Amino acid sequence: MSVKWKKHEKGSLSVVGLGPGGKEWMSEPAVHAVEKAHAVCGYKTYINLIQELIRPDQEIVQTGMTKEKDRCEKAIALALSGKDVALVCSGDPGIYALSGLVYELLKKQGITSKELTVKVIPGIPALSACAALLGAPLIHDFAVISLSDLLTPWHSIEKRIEAAATSDFVIVLYNPRSKKRRDHLPKAFNVIAKHRKGQTPVGIVNKAMRKGQEVHITTLDEVRESGPDTFNVGMQSLVIIGNSKSFIWDGKIITPRGYEV
Repeated sequence: MSVKWKKHEKGSLSVVGLGPGGKEWMSEPAVHAVEKAHAVCGYKTYINLIQELIRPDQEIVQTGMTKEKDRCEKAIALALSGKDVALVCSGDPGIYALSGLVYELLKKQGITSKELTVKVIPGIPALSACAALLGAPLIHDFAVISLSDLLTPWHSIEKRIEAAATSDFVIVLYNPRSKKRRDHLPKAFNVIAKHRKGQTPVGIVNKAMRKGQEVHITTLDEVRESGPDTFNVGMQSLVIIGNSKSFIWDGKIITPRGYEV
């Protein structure tokens, strides 16, 4: 449903990256944007991650999974009504998050920076948080691919995986598995295995920097043989597959940059 917004000159919208979640992983501008906001909008899980920053007098707009457009429209409407609004996103708002959707909606309605001030505040992306826990897997060129086919057809995703594997990129897989989407990750591993040795390092991180965090370092052969269930792979997981030069040492994954050592 298309929403027509009444334009005002007051109010602002900050699209805020929370990083892994929790104040200790947020930048000072991100904390400030949440604390000063009249209204905070976000997926309910993300709102729960920043409860320590929420004030009793703030308006809280929470929506469930797949309600991203509703969150963005409500955040824009509140900002145009004269309120300072924080639209919170896990990780970085510009990586598989909501900053792009906000700008698309504003463009559709012809609302420019003259009518509404929009600021995107970066956060620690999941790939950086997970790479830090795994060691140094992203030191050379890498490709980032989401396995969710809600907005992108699987045949397009599969082509991107094939291209990244053929080009010897380190591969980062977002949204690797959900309750309904069980087969995409094994299929992705099978595609990659056509171009990588079985001993290629694979890192799997669940709930990075959050309660229940798990860090697994394995190989392409082992993860294909054992299956994703062995490593509790879900929607709060991220998977990193090394390139032909990546190696495991001292419980860490390292991808050389090419320096002489």
